[in-house]
Amino acid sequence: MNLKKGLYTFRPPTINGERKKELQLFEKNAGIRFRKLDFLNLAFSHRSFANESRENFDNNEKLEFLGDSVLGLVVSEYLYKSLPDKHEGDLARIKSFVVSEDTLADIARRLKIDNFILIGKGEEYSGGRKKKAILADCMEAVIGAYFIDSGFQNARKFILKEIVPEINLVIENKHKKDYKTLLQEFSQKKFKLYPKYILTKKSGPDHDRTFWIEVVIHDKHYGPGSGKNKKEAEQKAASIAYNDLIKE
Repeated sequence: MNLKKGLYTFRPPTINGERKKELQLFEKNAGIRFRKLDFLNLAFSHRSFANESRENFDNNEKLEFLGDSVLGLVVSEYLYKSLPDKHEGDLARIKSFVVSEDTLADIARRLKIDNFILIGKGEEYSGGRKKKAILADCMEAVIGAYFIDSGFQNARKFILKEIVPEINLVIENKHKKDYKTLLQEFSQKKFKLYPKYILTKKSGPDHDRTFWIEVVIHDKHYGPGSGKNKKEAEQKAASIAYNDLIKE
């Protein structure tokens, strides 16, 4: 089935009675209402699900692309209007935190998006429903779908309801820290060099790997930090190094 909305054309997954109830539950929890649930259902359609299905329908990647832009505009406008005394660099720093993968994944978990994502069997087996990247991408896809379905003002209202508390946490310095960025800035300022990350160990099968990474600054090793992917392990190693260095 092709779904048209103005100039947009989509092929969403089929919605049966049980799926309709699930989507309506999400609407209730999120405090939003779609005119056509097909848009919301498409926002939850991960490419692994679309690839494994016998139906010929789209995945949520184009909605994710659109939602990313809508999110960026809404956040930029809000910061520009609400923080007139902040410089451009400060606004950009705040924005970078609140539209980050970590923040969007946290919002997705709060909205229980992981319960509604349509993913393939392989991705399900590897814990894809809990992966930050999939959650964050799906969050952006929901925003894109709501923008198409209900217009900019409704999308803006939804985004600000979820994002403003995150902005306030950044302003109050109570947000999750990007320790890799903090460490890099500290290392450049104090030592005039970049931190170096070294993979020291990895274990487990391909679908459930654990990585251990150390960070080296001025020939001194910190860590290791561990995680289910290299990015997570690097962040943990960076947090160990940063917290040690600021005490010296």
